[in-house]
Amino acid sequence: MIYLCSPKNPTGAVYNKEQLIMWVDYANENNALILFDAAYESFIVDGELPRSIYEVDGARNCAIEFCSLSKTAGFTETRCGYTIVPTELKFHGAVLNKLWLRRQTTKFNGVSYIVQRGAEAVFSEEGQKQILKNIAYYRGNARIITETMDELGIWYTGGKNSPYIWLKCPKDMESWEFFDYLLNNVGIVGTPGAGFGKNGDKFFRLTAFSSNEAMKKAMDRFRDFLID
Repeated sequence: MIYLCSPKNPTGAVYNKEQLIMWVDYANENNALILFDAAYESFIVDGELPRSIYEVDGARNCAIEFCSLSKTAGFTETRCGYTIVPTELKFHGAVLNKLWLRRQTTKFNGVSYIVQRGAEAVFSEEGQKQILKNIAYYRGNARIITETMDELGIWYTGGKNSPYIWLKCPKDMESWEFFDYLLNNVGIVGTPGAGFGKNGDKFFRLTAFSSNEAMKKAMDRFRDFLID
């Protein structure tokens, strides 16, 4: 099985269509199953970037896609999402859609009624308007961060099509060293890259999920920190 997340957490990077075609071709050629996490797809604004793996031919024969409403509609504490298991998806003669249906109907009672009504509202006309407004707000916060990184010449990914910005720690600091310095001296909290594994060391994740006022204040402090 192959797990893909796009846009990615923690890096905020997004697969382009050519990259997803390579994964789909590999999975079909090697009888592999792709688990595609689209939890942050609503943040993609570049029309050239796929928001679903099913935009790639052949993906319905090798991929399961799932998406949570946690970031799309602020459902972080009221878990609700959906899973797509195409009827074309077969392994060793077994239709995975039927296996998934059996699993759901015997081991899962569903989310609560009030959460279901909330999810229903997400897809209403008014719900979509409110969601787009909220996402645009967080995109604005991400832009404040990326503009600061660009101004200071700090390498980063994400921010433009995702709510996360993954940056190289300034002054060659270790992840936890940078975390402690920001917290104790600058009053900014972020996530050390090392927390995501050893390859994340010397990297740091910032998030756009905050108020506009707090984001501007944080980036002013970050800018002063780097200039000093």
